[in-house]
Amino acid sequence: MTGTLVLVATPIGNLGDLSPRAVATLQSSSLILCEDTRHSGRLLAHAGISGVRLAVCNEHTEIERSREVLALLDAGETVTMITDAGTPGISDPGSRLARVVLDAGHAVSAVPGPAAFVMALVVSGFDTTRFVFEGFLPRSGRERTNRLSSVASESRTTVIYEAPHRMERTTKDLAEACGGQRRVAVARELTKMYESVWRGTLADAVTHLDTTAPRGEYVIVLEGAPPRGEVSDDEIRSALHEALEGHSRKDAVAAVVGQLEVPKRRVYDLALAVDRHV
Repeated sequence: MTGTLVLVATPIGNLGDLSPRAVATLQSSSLILCEDTRHSGRLLAHAGISGVRLAVCNEHTEIERSREVLALLDAGETVTMITDAGTPGISDPGSRLARVVLDAGHAVSAVPGPAAFVMALVVSGFDTTRFVFEGFLPRSGRERTNRLSSVASESRTTVIYEAPHRMERTTKDLAEACGGQRRVAVARELTKMYESVWRGTLADAVTHLDTTAPRGEYVIVLEGAPPRGEVSDDEIRSALHEALEGHSRKDAVAAVVGQLEVPKRRVYDLALAVDRHV
């Protein structure tokens, strides 16, 4: 006999989105793993769930907690995992524990439900047949520069999560990397009382955020990059002049390669010429 780890999706705001199946699964489990026992305790109380032990399992304790989980699964018990909001494993703990459980020969299942990136995507008005989920962008350095370049050249719709205090900076960085005319949908407080979806260009989004205090968790849905024609040397030089402001030559070249989708050697050679004339 073997137990099962069940990843259970919970509401991203509206408690009415907790499914009957999720309630039944949580009530019948031997242990509920969560990010915050106080937050999840309120959810369980709302659903009328009692008598099930809660234990913290976050990004710092996910692997450590796996020993207790495996012991319960060895005994044939059911362990469930929830996060503060949404589907476990999506920009939240869950995926590493699932891997440990699978490697130990136990079953992993899920109770589907809310996911902020899915909701934002389907209400964005952009193409949903092919899309990319980026989660949270790196906060700084070359990794962020490279990721922004990748996003700028991505032809599929891109979905990004962002915290309110970083929203203005990320929108400005996206406008710089993608061009101000790229269309975007900015969703916040999804399923909650003050849910809103703002739609427009990245340039307009920068202006909008300059005059609107960011509140709540955000989901950014970015229209895919349009097909590119032949890129001239003048276009590359212009992009390099912008990219070289405040960045090293190496980072500027990487940014332009990602933005314009041209060979790195061609951009590097033009960057040397730009440097000589600066």
